[in-house]
Amino acid sequence: MTPSRAELLLVAELAAEAERYDDVISQIKAIADQYDGRLFNDERNLLSIAYKNKTNTLRNSWRVVDTLEKMQASRASAGITTRQLLLIRQQRKKIERELANVCKDIVKLLEKQLLPNANQGEERVFYSKMKGDYYRYLAEFAHEIEREWYAEESLSAYKFAYRHAMSTLESVHPTRLGLALNFAVFYHDVRRSPDRACHLAKNAFDDAVKSFDSDFSDHNMSQTIRDSLQILQLLKDDLVLWSKEIQ
Repeated sequence: MTPSRAELLLVAELAAEAERYDDVISQIKAIADQYDGRLFNDERNLLSIAYKNKTNTLRNSWRVVDTLEKMQASRASAGITTRQLLLIRQQRKKIERELANVCKDIVKLLEKQLLPNANQGEERVFYSKMKGDYYRYLAEFAHEIEREWYAEESLSAYKFAYRHAMSTLESVHPTRLGLALNFAVFYHDVRRSPDRACHLAKNAFDDAVKSFDSDFSDHNMSQTIRDSLQILQLLKDDLVLWSKEIQ
């Protein structure tokens, strides 16, 4: 018997609690297949969390192994054995393949099902931001021509999302602010341009601050406002760091 949407979601929620993110993804994909790529907010958020956790683990592993490889390479250049270097390099490439597969999987889902069926406004911004994020992750460890292609795809997705956010979402909306934060990170980490990163982050920060009603306290703040304030703090922290780099 084909499980209902509620049953698929229940299993996905259980899998998320158990940190079985492959199971989360398979359940939400089943919902997308059955309902023409249309996900409710809770389904969409579970999907986002699952892919984020999978990629974060792999990205952290890659950074550790990449650092160790560089350290070992400097020793090898001084005449120390290259055997360990070879083993480390093999492990780094294995992690890259796994990470690439995960990123390409969510990009394919976004391009084939989720984005074509997304509503105008927040949903389309959310999915376009995701597309930019995962192409950015691919660009972080790819090489030469491939890296540039992934970077261009990421830039295109972020630009589309940002234009759409500017015309459909308020400046304090957490999805718009989260997009601005990640887009700025793209300019800093991938394009190596702290100037452009600061410019984008500062504009988003200033626009949001101007729109906030200063007359609210903790007890009457909605969760949306709390989310926005958290992202604003991240934008502020990055602005401080990047400004120091420019100086």
